[in-house]
Amino acid sequence: MATNTLEVTILDKSFRVSCPEDEQDILRASAQYLDKQMREVRSQSRILGLERIAVIVALNLSRDLLKLQGGNPVEDCSIHLQGMVQQIEQALSQLDSPITPN
Repeated sequence: MATNTLEVTILDKSFRVSCPEDEQDILRASAQYLDKQMREVRSQSRILGLERIAVIVALNLSRDLLKLQGGNPVEDCSIHLQGMVQQIEQALSQLDSPITPN
C-alpha cells in the first residue's frame, strides 16, 4: 500500500502528514473536524495558544470516545491492578514456602 504525504490545515496552519493512500479521505475529514472543534474552543474561551486549545480539544474528544466505548478507564485500571496484585502475592507465597529437595 502506497503512503503519500497529505497537507491538512488546522487553525490556518498547514501540516504535512504521511498517510496511506486509502486513508486520505478519513484524514481530511478528521482534520476538518479537528479544525472545527479547535475554532469552537478558541471562540468560546480566552485560550489563545494553539497548544492549549489542542489539549482542551484532545481531552474533549477523549472523553467523548470513552463515553462511546462505554468503558471506565479508572475502573478498568483498578481491575487490572487487582489482578497484578494477586499474581505478585502468589509469587511471594511461593517464595515463602519451604523448598523441598527432590
